[in-house]
Order: sequence, then structure tokens, then C-alpha cells
Amino acid sequence: MSELKYIDLKQCILEDNDNVANEIRSLSKEKKFFVWNIMSSPGAGKTTFILSVIKRLMDRFRIGVIEGDIESTVDAQKMQALGIPTVQLRTGGDCHLDAAMIKKAMENLPLDKLDIVIIENIGNLVCPAEFDLGADLPSMLLSVPEGDDKALKYPLMFTVCKALIITKIDCLSMFDFDFEALQINVKKLNADLKLFPVSAKNGAGMEQFCKFLEEIVNEKIQLLI
Repeated sequence: MSELKYIDLKQCILEDNDNVANEIRSLSKEKKFFVWNIMSSPGAGKTTFILSVIKRLMDRFRIGVIEGDIESTVDAQKMQALGIPTVQLRTGGDCHLDAAMIKKAMENLPLDKLDIVIIENIGNLVCPAEFDLGADLPSMLLSVPEGDDKALKYPLMFTVCKALIITKIDCLSMFDFDFEALQINVKKLNADLKLFPVSAKNGAGMEQFCKFLEEIVNEKIQLLI
């Protein structure tokens, strides 16, 4: 009887993805732009948050956006309305973006004229965490209505991110959300993860996050000059 051959398709896919992610890192260094990947579950407020950040920083940075959606161009149209170069990625069913998709999308952005490329990932707390997109800042949004226990249920997402933005804090009075419990669970997974409670609706915490983002973008750009 011949020996059974075993091929780990997931490992092969992720290895291929990581190779392309490294190509994106090299490209961002060459063209001197910062890549920010934003992940979350559906309805956490990614688009509203991104628009709020763009409005605060568009006078200081040249910004482009890659919008990931299973269907529709609704969010991309909102970015374009601000005059932001935008590429829509429609996956047609895939629940995440991968590095090859991002590399292709970047071919349609004026990278020589951008300081920041924002990636709005598919709404999902599972698959997007597994795919490195070559981002300088992999981050996630967690909205108050989702609850404070998500780090227990989706640990990989909290492990791979560098920033956790807690959105919709203007709704705190309506939900039983325990910040202390969240911080304890998050720090067990990722002691270096930075937390930013914000409300894109009333502006609470937005300036603090934008200052953080401005500092790390400038730091990368200055290092590459």
C-alpha cells in the first residue's frame, strides 16, 4: 500500500498570503506610505469611524481607501464623496480580504501621492485575523453593544492587532459593558495592545486616537525619507 500523502491546504494558502504581504510592506516602504487595516464584526461602526478620522486628518495627510465588501459599493461612495481616492473590492462571498486582493487594489491607487492607505476589511471577527495584509497598523473595532467578552470568544483577532478601538461609547448607559473585564482579558492575550474608547457620533476620544495615528504615520514617513 502506498504511503498516504497529506497536504495542509490552509498552511499553503497562508504561506502564499504572507509572501504577498511582504511584497506590500516593501511597496509601502518604497512609495513611503502607511498601511492601516481595520477589522471588526458587522455593524461595529467601521465606516462611520473611518470617515470621522479622515475628516480630522485630510488636511495633514493624503489618504486613500480600499473598501472590502461582500456586495455593494455603499461605503466606497461615502469615501468618494469626500474626494478620497477609493477602490472597491467586492468579494462576492469571501468573508475576508487577503494580501493578493490588496496588492491588486493598490495598483488602482495613486500610491506616489498618498501618505496613508486605509483598508476597511470585511465585517468578520474570524477569517480576517488569519490573513496578514502587510499593514503597519492592524487594528480592530469593538462596539459597546457587542459586549465586553469578545476577547474570550475571538482571541486571535485581539492577538494580531496593535490597536483596539472601542466604538459607540455614547451608548454605554444602555448596555452592561465592563471596561475593566475587557482590559483584563485583552491584556492576557496581548499586553501591548493599545485601547481607544471613542464615539464617532459625538467625537469623544477621536482626537486622542487621531493624535496616536498621526504620530505613528509621521514616524514611518520620517524614517523612510
